[in-house]
Amino acid sequence: MKAVVLDSYGPPEVLRLEEVERPTPGADELLVRVHATTVTRSDCHLRRADPFFWRFLVGLRRPRHRVLGLEFAGVVEAVGSSVHDFAVGDEVFGRTWFGPHAEFTTVRADRLVAHKPANVTFHEAAATPDGVLNALACLRGAGVGAGMEVLVFGASGSIGTAAVQLARHLGARVTAVCRTENIELVRSLGADEVLDYTRGEDFTKNRGAYDVVIDAVGKHSYARSRRALKPGGRYISSDGLLNILLIPVTRFLSRRVALLALRARQADMVKLKELLETGAYRAVIDRTYPLDEVVEASRYVETQRKTGNVVLAVVTGSSESEES
Repeated sequence: MKAVVLDSYGPPEVLRLEEVERPTPGADELLVRVHATTVTRSDCHLRRADPFFWRFLVGLRRPRHRVLGLEFAGVVEAVGSSVHDFAVGDEVFGRTWFGPHAEFTTVRADRLVAHKPANVTFHEAAATPDGVLNALACLRGAGVGAGMEVLVFGASGSIGTAAVQLARHLGARVTAVCRTENIELVRSLGADEVLDYTRGEDFTKNRGAYDVVIDAVGKHSYARSRRALKPGGRYISSDGLLNILLIPVTRFLSRRVALLALRARQADMVKLKELLETGAYRAVIDRTYPLDEVVEASRYVETQRKTGNVVLAVVTGSSESEES
């Protein structure tokens, strides 16, 4: 099969398309023919091993996993002997660690995978799990509910566009922070108010205005945000790996700071499927690239100006390419 491989850490140019052996599913796994996947900020961090501490998890001198990718949508090609909830030919989508930047990938059937809704394309399905699952972790950690004032900083990215939609779905009043060119998009996702940081609109000047501040891009801090919080309000960072590493020290921090270990569950994928089916959630896709243009796709993600998601089309020439 064709796969994008990574044998050393570095810039996008270290990625290359290569013929590799097709994976074989274990007893509890699915083999999925990938139709679409994405390039995320996390993929770029893993490719560069930046920050350095990533190396202690994914390979000190060189990557232990040659094929990147977190999100996928495709068709089940084979099932392991103990799999009962999926069958060959099922359309599925989900999130995993490593593997989807290829024509085939394997995934545990009892993990973050679900049947793809019939009303969304493979591109749209592939562009939802990572942002939604991260956003759900933030909202769940903050206890967001009806009537709360929620601010989303970085509202036009993958996690941000998900956080705006999900917070609004939960009944919160949402203030979004983004660039000028994304204001109308963010409003269309349900934001009640939009602040344009490029024009000097600073949410921290709104003293005591918000029950929750969600930093969806990992560029703010509790110290800078706290004056905008109501008494007892919470600041949430979406920086997943950093949060996992810092979890042991959270007992010493203010209860107003939530550092979240991202413990997504299969039930969250089922919930996402329902949101897509009912139209309560929609994917935001900025650009679509063919798999062999992964270097260019990665360069674009690293500009930090993507809106929503960047899709890699693995299967082309059919309806899956309609977002291109």
